Amino acid sequence: MKPLSPLDAMFLWIEHRRQPMHVAGLQLFTPPPGAGPHFVQDLVESFRKFTSATPPFNQRPVFRLGHWFWDDDEEFELDYHLRHSALPYPGRIRELLALVSRLHGTLMDRSRPLWEMNIIEGLADGRVAVYIKLHHAMFDGVAATRLLQHALSEDADERKPPPWAQPRHRRRKDDQPAPAAAGLLKTLSDAMRLGRDLAPGVGSGLWEIVRSSPSDPADAQPFHAPSTMFNVRISGSRRFAAQAYSLQRFKTLAHRHGATLNDVSLAICAGALRRYLLSRDALPDKPLIAMVPVSIRGESHEDGNQVSMILANLATHVRDPDQRLRLIMQSTAHAKQRIASMTRLQQMAYAAAMAAPLGPAMLTRQAGKHPIFNLVISNVPGPRHTLYMDGFRLDQSYPISIPFDYAALNITLNSYCDHLGFGYTACRRSVPALQRMLDYTEESLRELEAS
Repeated sequence: MKPLSPLDAMFLWIEHRRQPMHVAGLQLFTPPPGAGPHFVQDLVESFRKFTSATPPFNQRPVFRLGHWFWDDDEEFELDYHLRHSALPYPGRIRELLALVSRLHGTLMDRSRPLWEMNIIEGLADGRVAVYIKLHHAMFDGVAATRLLQHALSEDADERKPPPWAQPRHRRRKDDQPAPAAAGLLKTLSDAMRLGRDLAPGVGSGLWEIVRSSPSDPADAQPFHAPSTMFNVRISGSRRFAAQAYSLQRFKTLAHRHGATLNDVSLAICAGALRRYLLSRDALPDKPLIAMVPVSIRGESHEDGNQVSMILANLATHVRDPDQRLRLIMQSTAHAKQRIASMTRLQQMAYAAAMAAPLGPAMLTRQAGKHPIFNLVISNVPGPRHTLYMDGFRLDQSYPISIPFDYAALNITLNSYCDHLGFGYTACRRSVPALQRMLDYTEESLRELEAS
């Protein structure tokens, strides 16, 4: 059995019926030329031939001695994980998103490996959709994107095994864990060395919580976010809305303002959030604060989570879009500067320490009155070239993420070729009329372009 890291295990500890902790992706494919009438069934049957899974797709979580471990599922059953669905008439994107919303709101069975793949036919335009969800204890967003991308090909004629049957990278001999005979003394020594390495990150994260209020209006600090309609206890039902935009539009804005693509994306999200809250008569006087995950994975192919985070001031109280973007740029620059000199482990410890009060705040329900942050906005880079799955051309890719108690809305972005896909995932009850966010996103983008 393989023990989960504390960060990976956290996603199992905090999961409950109202708060599933899986991430997912929705992909739309165009069938190859000359595909017959049963092309989707043929695709499903070709995948069903891969009855064995490689780690971690063949591993389930088990709880032993107060900790979570991954253990091989000796009764792995592919038919449980690979599913075939069809949309009701008329097969619009509306029906697809409704189905995906329902699928995303269901918990996965912990007695089995924590992943599902649903191949969906019945779209009016003849395309096929693939919805695949993975527990966050298995992968972070970057690792999941890389894994799914590895199962696709830039060659339309190439046939690759599906994600669960992909060969995994093996550790080198010098990376193998030390045998038990190494003794308790070495284990304690390693633990002490690890604690010494993590201490600066933990201290910096705690300092973010207790330091005095910032004088810079662009700064963002834990517990300085206003209480909003997003900071409530959520239900178990989900609603998902998605739209793709030309990546060139964002690059043009970034060049014009001397900003990063991520800063421009945050500004577009901020403009859409401002419009949405104004329409609900719920815009606070103070700016919303977003938690922005930062990947520290590098080129690593390891499973699990390797992320830190920063807090970004979204300047939603500012009407002018140019000024709003400038404040966001200043805020993210301040946040990145704080972690720039930290090692990878220290950045993880920094994020863990800064988010540590979230658990007690949830239990006491103070997270609604004094949120650490208001929502999560994540940007996961995707492939730059057209990809194929058994000859099916990938047209669009949308991320689907995790709302949780007192953060009822999650916005995740995923680039593919020359488009940037926005995925809005929310509690169905707490965030009504979520589809309006798509209109507000387009309006926010046009507003910044016009300015």
